[in-house]
Amino acid sequence: MRNKIRILVVDDSAFMRKSLSLLLESDPSITVIDTAVDGLEGFEKVKRLKPDIVTLDIEMPRMDGLTALKNIMKECPTPVLMVSSLTTEGAEETLKALELGAVDFIPKAMSFVSVAIAGIKEDLIRKVKAIHNSKNVITRLSNLNLKVDAKSQSNKSNIIAKLPQMNYKAFAIGISTGGPISLQKVVPFLSEKIKIPIFIVQHMPPKFTASLAERLNSLSQLEVKEAENNEVVRNSVVYIAPGGFHLTLEKDGTGIVRIKTSQLPENVLHKPSVDVMLESVQKIYGKNMLGIIMTGMGKDGLEGIKKLKSAGGYCIAQNEQTCVVYGMPRAIVDNGLADVIAPLEEIPNILNQAI
Repeated sequence: MRNKIRILVVDDSAFMRKSLSLLLESDPSITVIDTAVDGLEGFEKVKRLKPDIVTLDIEMPRMDGLTALKNIMKECPTPVLMVSSLTTEGAEETLKALELGAVDFIPKAMSFVSVAIAGIKEDLIRKVKAIHNSKNVITRLSNLNLKVDAKSQSNKSNIIAKLPQMNYKAFAIGISTGGPISLQKVVPFLSEKIKIPIFIVQHMPPKFTASLAERLNSLSQLEVKEAENNEVVRNSVVYIAPGGFHLTLEKDGTGIVRIKTSQLPENVLHKPSVDVMLESVQKIYGKNMLGIIMTGMGKDGLEGIKKLKSAGGYCIAQNEQTCVVYGMPRAIVDNGLADVIAPLEEIPNILNQAI
């Protein structure tokens, strides 16, 4: 058992506890060591059993998931996957959980239908394995909740000088696991002097991206919004691709660039896809687009960055030490595509200096 990934499942629904346990243990490398019926019991079992990963429901009696999460992060930091309902309220609560230290989340089916529950199996197992294999998750749990002030962000590093100079026309960011809290350490510190559009693909389902955009907009000097189909691209605006839809760009005969949101192509792992966004933005702005690949599992963004580099553009990759999961940036670095490898806290400085 010690060679397996040890999971504690915390949920007040007996059906969900059983369903999640069955899904997790369908993989031979994972074992569910115990379950808990509420946050209080879950917190006590985390302290006693010391699991590798916890799945944690939000709405529970006696002690809710957010309170349990706070206690876990304070007394026994452990990687936590939130089990979240796909509602606006669920999205807001999940974002709070990510700010409190949860590593990621999985969607909770709204109806107790086994087919719907089984739909999350592949994503659940993939996330559990990526989190368990990450060298930085436990270290980052204590650091992600530290507030970063403007003064600390203003410290310039010689790494800025390493970014090749270019007349950048757009920034394009791809990010996944660990993204929401990491974006809070980048987007709010981007200067209002940035007079180009910024496009972001964060792997999240519908409703979650709208809540993320609202949260970032409340913290930022630049306008941050969820991208809408057919809207005209404006400078000094940060566009977040809507969950469940790809973000692409289209230029009309008069030179006006508009955003297009679509579920095509369908044959990609993520929707929205970083690759789809990068390739489309690069077609509009050519080599004058700067690509930024940040924390996340997998390699979404690799093909898009390859095409950008072939066109003569440049790319920043977040460094391993500050990633929650070093997957997407690693694909860029290992393929020799990163012009700058930067810690999370340096990225807004680099972008501010690039303009």
